[in-house]
Amino acid sequence: MVLLRALVLLLALVVSDVHCLPWFIKVSESQGPGTILQFFSFNCSSHIPTLELLHVQPPTTFFNPPSLTRWQGIYVGEVTLSSSAQLDALVVNHYELQLRFICGNHVMEGPLSVDVQQDPGHIRCAGRFASPGGEIIQVLETVSPGARLYTLLLPGLELQGAQMSITSAQDPPHFPGPFSINRQGWLQAPSQGLKGQAQKSFQLQVSVTFGQNRSCHGMLMVKVLPAPSSQVSFLEQAQNITILENLVPGSKVAQVQARGFDVRYEIVSPVPCPLFSIGRADGVVRTAAPLELTPATKGAAVTRLQVKAFERLRPWASVELDLTVKVRSVNRWPPRCLPELLVTQIPETMPVGTMLNTFTCTDPDSPGSTLDYQLRFHSPPGPASLCLRERVLEVNATLDCDTPGACFQHAASILVLDDGQPLMTTEVPVLVMVTPVNEFSPACVSRTFRVREDAGPHTLLGSVVGSDMDYPHDSIEYHTSGGSATFAVDHLSGEVRLLGSLDYELQRLYRLTVLLTDHSQDQDATCHHSGSCTITIEVEDVNDHAPECEPPFQELTIHTSLGQSVEVTKVLCRVPQEPQRLAFSYSIVGGNSQSRFSLQGAILVHNDLMLAPPWPEQPHTYELLIRVADAGPSIPHLSTTATVIVHLVPWRASTVATSTHRATMPSMMTPLLVTDTEAFWQPEPWFVVMLTMTGALLLLALGWLLNRLLQGIQGAERSIEGFMEAPRMEMPQAPSSIMSLHFDGRAQDSRTGRDYLFNTRTGARHWL
Repeated sequence: MVLLRALVLLLALVVSDVHCLPWFIKVSESQGPGTILQFFSFNCSSHIPTLELLHVQPPTTFFNPPSLTRWQGIYVGEVTLSSSAQLDALVVNHYELQLRFICGNHVMEGPLSVDVQQDPGHIRCAGRFASPGGEIIQVLETVSPGARLYTLLLPGLELQGAQMSITSAQDPPHFPGPFSINRQGWLQAPSQGLKGQAQKSFQLQVSVTFGQNRSCHGMLMVKVLPAPSSQVSFLEQAQNITILENLVPGSKVAQVQARGFDVRYEIVSPVPCPLFSIGRADGVVRTAAPLELTPATKGAAVTRLQVKAFERLRPWASVELDLTVKVRSVNRWPPRCLPELLVTQIPETMPVGTMLNTFTCTDPDSPGSTLDYQLRFHSPPGPASLCLRERVLEVNATLDCDTPGACFQHAASILVLDDGQPLMTTEVPVLVMVTPVNEFSPACVSRTFRVREDAGPHTLLGSVVGSDMDYPHDSIEYHTSGGSATFAVDHLSGEVRLLGSLDYELQRLYRLTVLLTDHSQDQDATCHHSGSCTITIEVEDVNDHAPECEPPFQELTIHTSLGQSVEVTKVLCRVPQEPQRLAFSYSIVGGNSQSRFSLQGAILVHNDLMLAPPWPEQPHTYELLIRVADAGPSIPHLSTTATVIVHLVPWRASTVATSTHRATMPSMMTPLLVTDTEAFWQPEPWFVVMLTMTGALLLLALGWLLNRLLQGIQGAERSIEGFMEAPRMEMPQAPSSIMSLHFDGRAQDSRTGRDYLFNTRTGARHWL
């Protein structure tokens, strides 16, 4: 199925072109719902196109809205028959469909003409016979029994050999006898005739069968009419008619009907009749003159007409009918009100029951008549704030403007109705403008903010949230009382920010009074209310000072005894800026070789608990680094390092221990503790910088001198090598002459490896 549809689309792309407008197609009346009538191909690459069915002439629901699908980069549209399609060339043989194709900004329209072709093999019931009401046949009750009443003609049935039959029930007492229909379509009366069946209707369902198991159905409606009588009588004996006074002359008032043969009608009273006339043949009563009611024509409000019906050929056969016509006045003018517009301005504090406006209305058609008044609200809807009592507009409820959209402007209207026909109304617009009143003072809740003492300028501490029961609720300005130099409050948002620096040790608590002033809440721009609240700002302590030890450097000499612990010194540290900070932690971070020292809190202790040799016999120096950190809850934890130099001198006994004995020191001996504190010089930073620069310049000068010296040695070596290439000078053999020469230096021959003495001035050499 998919392959077949693809082939159909391919064929459509080949044979269909969107530029070939208009299109004409032919379709057989035998085609049923779902039949594809036409394909269209479109190119639309940059947009999503649409294909619409605008309208069909003549109007029908036989055609589905066109579909549009994309196939291989091209959009293909198709038009199909709907599920209600029943094409009949004898009823409508031509349809015109108006199509519209849209691709982006490109719009193209064109008609699709559909010609319905008659199919000789497709025959069905049509016309009124196939309609829901059926074909209506009127016959007199005096028709002869078995007489032909009607001939059913269906085009094409004469060639098909159709069989017709009545399928509906014809049982007495509803039917006087059965109706019949033959193959020629002749409908025949019952054999009993239709006498006495006047004013009755008989529904006959007819089935038409033709071809091979093909059939259709229809209905015939037989209405039996009474036979003409020589006695004339009205169908209704008396009539009362009510009409409006604004009927133009010639307007229909009523119609009278009488039984008889060739009946005629006339008005016999009043004579003459200036206001009404009657149709001589149809019995239609019409107006003959304007019926406008005025004080001079009050008698026209009720007219009694006497109408006679008679046979044209026998005027003596007649009957009379009384017809009463009542003329009712017409309401032409709506009520008139003064003033025509109600406008007022009131404050929102206006008490309930206050009268706002009054007005007066009259009815031009009926002066002095009673009018009805209705108050209708438009904005805001609902009768909550205003009311109408006896044409007086009053305040009905509290006019509160302290919620969004609550008031400010009430738009309403008063609908005035009269009691005429037709009902006439007048609408009086009402506009009540409510002005706001500044009734309440702004307020805020006292709050507590916390801020670290190291917070920088412009740090946001929090916001003061003010509230005002007047609308708008956020029309508040914020100020500080006294003009604080440390904190500031934003005038519009109420944000509290830090301006200066904080110090927990100097001040831990601040109290700030914030003033609130409302604005834009009253018709009078100068009307303001104010309030205040207190903001408490707590400064959180931040550990920003490291502990300091006194002194930061100690040098001690202690004498130790074997197997005893000696208290060396106590490290005294504090924070000068925060004297209340007393909790510190102590630890040895350097110089404690062999773990001979330990800390007991701030006390440095030397542990000499070794029981086995070798015992230290020579003095030893330890340079201990002690880290002191604050241990309180404040963060961050800062620390410092104290330096303690300990000269450890072992305590010697009076006798020297042998290899198998060792001297034992008395347990009750008291060690001698010698404390030697040395002062040290700590230069200023600028002096350290100057000393560093001077040392750098000195190193540069020494480097330059060394470079010059090396260059002189290299020159001397080149001179010696030149002298070696010259003929060797024979030296005198006398030892005394050798000793008298002066040599500048000693060198080694690179070729022979022998050492020699040389004189740079004379070039003389002495080989060693």
